[in-house]
Amino acid sequence: MRIVPSTVDAGPTVPRRTPGTARPTPGSDQAVSSAAGLLEVFRGLDSGPRGLTEAQAGERLARFGENVIPDGRDPSWPRLFARSLRDPFTAVLLCLGLVSAAVLAWGTASVILLLVVVSGVLRASGEHRADRSTAGLRRLVAHTVTVQRRAHDDTPPVTREIPVEELVPGDVVRLVPGDLIPADVRLLRSTGLTVHQAALTGESAPVEKAADAGADDAVADDAGMDDDTSGTGILAHPRLCFQGSSVASGNAIAVVTATGAGTLFAAAHRRTGKPPATTFERSVQGVSWILIRFALLTPPLVLMANAALRGRGLETLPFAVAVAVGLTPEMLPVLVTACLARAAAPLARAHGVIVRRLPALHDIGAMDVLCVDKTGTLTQDRPVVDRALDAAGHDDPGVLRWAAAAAWWSLQLTDLPAPDALDEALLAAADEDALMAYDGVTAVPFDPVRRLATVVVRTPGRLGTQTLITKGAVDAVLLRCSLPDDERARLLDLADALAADGVRVLAVATAERPAGSRLDEHGLTFRGLVTLRDDLAPTAAEALAGLAGQGVAVKVLTGDHPGTAVRACRDLGVPVAGVVTADRLDTLTDAELTELARRTTVFARCTPDHKTRVTRALQAGGHTVGFLGDGVNDLPALRTADVGVAPPDAAGVTRENADLVLAGKDLTAIGHAVAAGRHAGGNIATYLRITLSSNLGNVIAMLSAGLLLPFLPMLPAQVLVQNLCFDAAQLAFAYDLPAPSVLRRPRVLEPRELLRFIVGFGALNAVADLATFGVLALALRGPGDDEALFHSGWFTENLLTQALVMVLLSLGRRGGRGGRRGGRRLGPVTWSAAGLAGVGLLLPASPLGPALGLTPLPGVYYALLAAVLALYAVALPRARARYEHRTLHRSTVAQPAD
Repeated sequence: MRIVPSTVDAGPTVPRRTPGTARPTPGSDQAVSSAAGLLEVFRGLDSGPRGLTEAQAGERLARFGENVIPDGRDPSWPRLFARSLRDPFTAVLLCLGLVSAAVLAWGTASVILLLVVVSGVLRASGEHRADRSTAGLRRLVAHTVTVQRRAHDDTPPVTREIPVEELVPGDVVRLVPGDLIPADVRLLRSTGLTVHQAALTGESAPVEKAADAGADDAVADDAGMDDDTSGTGILAHPRLCFQGSSVASGNAIAVVTATGAGTLFAAAHRRTGKPPATTFERSVQGVSWILIRFALLTPPLVLMANAALRGRGLETLPFAVAVAVGLTPEMLPVLVTACLARAAAPLARAHGVIVRRLPALHDIGAMDVLCVDKTGTLTQDRPVVDRALDAAGHDDPGVLRWAAAAAWWSLQLTDLPAPDALDEALLAAADEDALMAYDGVTAVPFDPVRRLATVVVRTPGRLGTQTLITKGAVDAVLLRCSLPDDERARLLDLADALAADGVRVLAVATAERPAGSRLDEHGLTFRGLVTLRDDLAPTAAEALAGLAGQGVAVKVLTGDHPGTAVRACRDLGVPVAGVVTADRLDTLTDAELTELARRTTVFARCTPDHKTRVTRALQAGGHTVGFLGDGVNDLPALRTADVGVAPPDAAGVTRENADLVLAGKDLTAIGHAVAAGRHAGGNIATYLRITLSSNLGNVIAMLSAGLLLPFLPMLPAQVLVQNLCFDAAQLAFAYDLPAPSVLRRPRVLEPRELLRFIVGFGALNAVADLATFGVLALALRGPGDDEALFHSGWFTENLLTQALVMVLLSLGRRGGRGGRRGGRRLGPVTWSAAGLAGVGLLLPASPLGPALGLTPLPGVYYALLAAVLALYAVALPRARARYEHRTLHRSTVAQPAD
């Protein structure tokens, strides 16, 4: 054992804080706590085995603060609103609003500002509601703790309960089964102590801890565990327990070495850093830069072209700004928020999924790979009996009966507060009447050193005879059995083969003894083996099957044994394509891991860094990755993934950093979240395609007409009114029902694909607009004869073509079938398009028409316009079908073969 020098004479290792300095992390030097003896530990903490005085505890609480994880508060509503303004599209709108104000176009500037505010309010309110819902699920790592303190230096210590927030370094605490470890501690005394560290390591089996570790401590020193104060090595140290773990069995007295920000639990949160941009954020940013370039180029191009060809000056600036605004989908922030909020609300009500970050709903819809931690998510972190076998490997219920009798009388005769997990599984599987047939005499509880538990019971119907039952680790039990060496070796091989299949194995042996004889655990008769497997989450198999049907591949990233993980996958019906352990991952380059991750299902013995690296490798391979985890060890990968999901009983810090939180234990809710995300994402993508292609076509037509006509093709006020009418009509997409094909497979909003769509269909729309020139020439005897008639004719045609685009392209997505409701095809988009067409037809002849510079149109114009619209209605579905065929072909060619 290494001794760290200079801690004895240096006094307390928890220095006072001076004004302006960061808060110290008391006792965070775990190397000192683990390697030093008890005297050095107590001196380093300025404490003793009797604990602190109340005065010392109060002074340390004021100095170091409460024992809570830092940065756990939810952001306020104003902060959420300010964060929503950083949206790229919102930035585009704000820039255009500033330009509008600069040219004194106050109406345009006011409308844009209103849209920005409405979008920010909707998004901030939705996320604020999600934060409040999550706060209802939030639990502290522990609520109270049993601490040993003194009123004064010369008074005896008193044991009492205090809130966990008041715990300070140097406190002496008592731990019993079921307790959550309230801080990082160093054991002083312990009896049969085992702890669950799954939240920190992912290991499902309890870990043995002991204050008098002896040889184990030396092994830890030799392995360099004392030097690893932030990784997983120190978690295996037998004398140390850490916040975030819980007591499985035994009891202990320990001294607190670190609280709050100084714990490894908090360090895991700090190391995660800022999460990278998600799929939705990257897609929106790509589209935004396309729009920004177009919007910035449009006004100078309009000004230069009109100045060069028509000799017009700054009088065309309002028109140029109006054209730029017309190119921008002003309602996109509002529609995105409305789509996501409308999907999130019923998801929370009906399926218990709390969306903490609205864009994450789109990301889970685009998700094509879900990485899951095994322990606590797919399994319930508790074992169940799998089989009971005799020495020949055949099923034998009598073996289970002996093992359960040993578990029952160990619990009854040793005054344990509760059975450990293995005994609880044995008792749950056994026949209660069979247990009552025995009468217990004495018991020796399980000892982690002997790795055995033994009970003595009276044999039913046989006076003067007692039966000794021993159960425990296979090798420890076999050493006490009367067996030939070759038979003992055969049974060890049988146990190893069973363990390799992902189960835990217990051996059971008995012996007949005269009543009153000394307890002797030698010369036993081997009875058989009991295998136990992880208890599966009730809805895990159904949830994973549903995700597979939705085109989502599942990868298991666990800190557990590879055999245990493979067994869980097999029991859940998940095909295992490959198994990789952490030591193999350490030998791979990033490029090699990207290729391997694509074709591997199980990653075992993973540390938090391994899970993060696999997640990044999948993202580098072009996948949209989700991560479902419950422990602190899952936190880095959960934040790295495009969307992080946490179950309701996840560690508090994990829930706080998840994008989606499950309020119930039903994992099928994830499939409902995927469907809701695809629903919202499909409507957002449809809005973008229709809006941008229509806007681009109008801009091309306006720029062309501006160069061909002796007057502006449309007044700035008319451009803005037309644009606002179209944008308002398209809010109906937030209420639309997408095509079934949208829900069947993941879809990502690709900027390049979107650009191809808007250019192709924008050009088609521009052709329809320019064809209106011919109609106006015939109907009005030349477009130059009457500016008001030209403006009115083009205003009406633009709104009618945009209404036609909304109906044909949205119904085209459903193949004419998916939009039916009660035998009708009139959904919200159809009704909205009808209203838009009505505005286009009626506004020029209404009393509001003259105020906008519009005038009634002759009847012949409508007849000729109907012919143009009919041709457009024929061309549009054909162009859509051709585009979808090419897109499907490109995606099929690009799809990697797994």
